[in-house]
Amino acid sequence: MDSFGKRLFIALTPGKTFLDRLQGKTKIRLFFAFILILVATWDMRILFPILIISIIGLISIKPEWKTVRGLTIFTLLMNLFNLFLIWVVSPNYGYSQVGATTVLVRFTETYILSAETLWYFLVRLTKFMATFFVSLTFIQCITPSEMAAGLYGVGIPYKISTVVSLAFRYIPEIARDFNEIKISMQARGLELDSRKSSLITRLKQNVLILVPLIIVSFDRVGNIADAMDLRGYGRMKTRTYYAEHELTKGDRIINIVNVLLYAGFIAIVVVRIVSHREFLIWAPWVK
Repeated sequence: MDSFGKRLFIALTPGKTFLDRLQGKTKIRLFFAFILILVATWDMRILFPILIISIIGLISIKPEWKTVRGLTIFTLLMNLFNLFLIWVVSPNYGYSQVGATTVLVRFTETYILSAETLWYFLVRLTKFMATFFVSLTFIQCITPSEMAAGLYGVGIPYKISTVVSLAFRYIPEIARDFNEIKISMQARGLELDSRKSSLITRLKQNVLILVPLIIVSFDRVGNIADAMDLRGYGRMKTRTYYAEHELTKGDRIINIVNVLLYAGFIAIVVVRIVSHREFLIWAPWVK
């Protein structure tokens, strides 16, 4: 896998870790299971373990840490800023989610900081970051070919699976061309150094480079589509994928985990329907 693929989290060749060696459909089923649970619950007792598991999974595949660190910091800061804006608009927002108010700090008559609001913010941040790390781990450990095979293996039509695979394959190509053009323009005197040019200038120049590349990519996709039509692609109702290997011991273990996760998701949904909870967030001190 080249540096551009690593930088954009697109693995073009299978890795050698436990998650890398799983079948594409096993990875996709695991990803969907975690995402469904994360969407269905706001319970910290479920969200926090998933966050820890996703971080461990990401560490196990040994990603490009420099980019992962930058993207993680950016995502964390954006979520913290979002939570701050929620507090500015509704200082006692935690009451509507937890059903109680325990004032910790009173800044003014309107602006207070309650334990319930802080708890809601912590739960929300944990939920978003767990979703982020689950998605990041999934993208890092699956190749475009495995994704196409996996999507087809879980019932997605293979034409749609192929479109997704091609899209993921072209991201590194666009990145490579973008970087080469950028270096070439800098060699000709265009200043794109963050220390010497403004943010607006850099954004403008990057957009001027990126837009033509995207347009050219559409032409490439059209050429590929024509070539596939000439070779009879799409005429058969089914197809096989060379990227989908035989079941391994790891696949069997994860498939059992998948069954448990989907059962857990169904249990969460049933409990929420039956319990008719008035408030969304569980807090240990609120009865």
